[in-house]
Amino acid sequence: MTTPQNRERPIVLVIDFHHARGPEIEFCIADDGVDPTAGNDWSLLPFMALSDGAHASTEDFSYFTLCRTETSASPATSLFGISCSRQIDSSRLLYRPPDVTRSTVQKAVVVVTDNPTSLGQLREKLSVVTSAWFAQRDFSDFDILKKFREGLVINFLNETDRLTDSRLGLSLREMIHEYKYQTLVLFKSLLLQPKMLFFGSRCERLCLIQFSLISLIPGLINNMQDCADPAFDSYAQTVERPTSLKTSERSSLLAYMGLPLQIFGKGSMFGPYTPLQQLDLLADYGTKSYVVGSTNSLLLQQKDRYSDILINLDEDSVVISSPSLRTALTLSPADRRWIDFLTQIINETWDDAHPEQPKTHGYMGSEEFIRLQFEEYLLALLSSMKYHEELNSSNTRSRTQLQTFNIEGDPALEFNPEFLALWQTTSNYALFKSLTTDSLLFSIVEPRHPCAGGLTIDDIQRRLSQQVAELHLDDRVREGREALNKHLAIGQKKVSAAFNSFWSDIEAMREAQRKRNEEKALHSQQPSTTSAPGLPPSSAEPATSTSAGISGSTAPSWFANRKAPSVDMTQAQASVNAVGQKAGAYFSSWSSWASDKRKEWQQEKDNKKQQPSSAASSVPADASSTPSLSVNSPLPIVTELTTTTTTTTTTTDHPDRGRRQSMQHRREGSLGISRSQSRRKRWSSLLRRRESEDFGASYRAIGDDADPPFPKSPLSKSEIFFPASNDTSEPHNEANRAAPGGGPSINADLDTEDCDAKHPPVKIETESTPPREDASLEKRTSDETTPEIMNG
Repeated sequence: MTTPQNRERPIVLVIDFHHARGPEIEFCIADDGVDPTAGNDWSLLPFMALSDGAHASTEDFSYFTLCRTETSASPATSLFGISCSRQIDSSRLLYRPPDVTRSTVQKAVVVVTDNPTSLGQLREKLSVVTSAWFAQRDFSDFDILKKFREGLVINFLNETDRLTDSRLGLSLREMIHEYKYQTLVLFKSLLLQPKMLFFGSRCERLCLIQFSLISLIPGLINNMQDCADPAFDSYAQTVERPTSLKTSERSSLLAYMGLPLQIFGKGSMFGPYTPLQQLDLLADYGTKSYVVGSTNSLLLQQKDRYSDILINLDEDSVVISSPSLRTALTLSPADRRWIDFLTQIINETWDDAHPEQPKTHGYMGSEEFIRLQFEEYLLALLSSMKYHEELNSSNTRSRTQLQTFNIEGDPALEFNPEFLALWQTTSNYALFKSLTTDSLLFSIVEPRHPCAGGLTIDDIQRRLSQQVAELHLDDRVREGREALNKHLAIGQKKVSAAFNSFWSDIEAMREAQRKRNEEKALHSQQPSTTSAPGLPPSSAEPATSTSAGISGSTAPSWFANRKAPSVDMTQAQASVNAVGQKAGAYFSSWSSWASDKRKEWQQEKDNKKQQPSSAASSVPADASSTPSLSVNSPLPIVTELTTTTTTTTTTTDHPDRGRRQSMQHRREGSLGISRSQSRRKRWSSLLRRRESEDFGASYRAIGDDADPPFPKSPLSKSEIFFPASNDTSEPHNEANRAAPGGGPSINADLDTEDCDAKHPPVKIETESTPPREDASLEKRTSDETTPEIMNG
């Protein structure tokens, strides 16, 4: 450790980023006649001052370490630097040097000192000076920087107590609030001296968290003269073993307990910001451990090579690559209970507006409270470790002496036995052991974990509550509610806008319609002289109406692009006339059918009245044996005479079918006589055929082996039987006799109201009569199915 006479006075430098040569030292302000850049190897200083990514921010700070070579007056030691980098548009400069070819100018002001505890105060002063220097817009004027260096020298000479802690910017509250129980993991890993790599995109935050972690070891930040180079080991060679103890003085107690633990001794180094140009030093065989930081993501791709523990500040994660180190850094139940208690206090006193101090402005949760808790934890660890060594030693005298302290068991096991075994192999523990060989530290500090004891229900409940709190359910629900309300408001606005647009379109359409109506009325009131010459006044109206429609279509409306359909009035009138004719023909056919039906019913009543007299005169003697033919005899037979081949079929049609066909025949003029007259003619023709010889032969041709159904006497039989035969093998030329007068063949339709359902309809066709346009007539009934003899 250097004496006050050998201390280095503050040095101020200016680092410029040249577009061709890169970062370089532009100007240095030091003691008269001394050039520290020439006597020391500070070739990497420009790369440390201008960190990677500094151009992305308006103002950025970087912390780094430098080596001061050995001289005749002072040994080699470590120096600490802080830089403030800013940038300005080159167009704003009052004097633009010729080598400035880019649109922006980036420079950094650096202060180098041998006291890391003053970095907090230097940060605020350096920020103000750098901002004022850039505000001049003339980088050739260094008066502000020279006066700034003079003020730093005055403060340096008036500094009486170097051990005064000024930790501005090193917030332990923020670190514990972000990392929680992992803060204790990082603290214990620092004692194991692994290769710790911190990564983050913000250089200032990256450096400050490393200083915060180092400051948790009491007295270490004031004894870091060997941290800049792994080859330095002046502290271990110059430290003296304390011979006295003053319990009233904190510094005496810490020294007697072997503090500070020398984390950065031989083979170790500390670089808050380490550029890529120093990777060779990190990979050197003589470098066993280090704590460094980097903003370059290339190191993440080679994290297994350059780190045992990777702390990613952007993701708030701690990755331990070594399995043995991971086991040793596992927190015991007592460790977890202790750090949970500390985290709970900080969370209860957390203030988002001022995270560096508790919201109660009290001692609980403050920076000093946190440092005191870690100091108590470390002293308990050292005392328990010393008792653990004495307990496991082979000296019987020491065991007898230990019984007088009435200490139960081995309190060191509360700190994780794997951690203790690995810690005993480090260089800082070796130095601690050499400084406290004969000291009974457990007689000064109680060898007991601050939160000793096994895992309890309270520990589980505390951990569960912390994990639930880490989920931030209230914040998420609040954010979700706010997002939902925002979306609802936006949706309501959109719906309102849509309805407003809809109604505005409707109003525009109404307005356009109103204008069209007004134009039509205006054109209709104009005199007839406005019409075309040679045309009547009425001929001008369609043109006026068309023009009004065309002009109205230009109004902003939903139907603006639709054309009015063209209407052919001649075709429409023809369609209406055709429909009217069809409807008239339909109703006239029904009326004619009704009148014919009425006449038919009247004729049937007359026939029933004549039935008794005609039946008495026509009954023969052998009526019991031969069926007779009467007027009211149910004959479900229709005989139709045509020129085609005689066929016999059995069909049953819908009752209305005969009506429609009959009406069609009447409309076409196929029946020239009334229905009553045709009925009488058919009956007379049938009676004449029965008397003839040919009727039976014609029927036998139809029925093959069937007996003749009709005898020669038309009145001697009481029943006529026609067998239903569907097979017709030969034509019948003389089956019927032509109607009187040489007319067409007659269809015999008999009334079938009282007809028995067992007689199927039979249709008989002959070739004796010439063909006609309508070859068939139907026999109809009022309520039952009409049997029909169809052409086969």
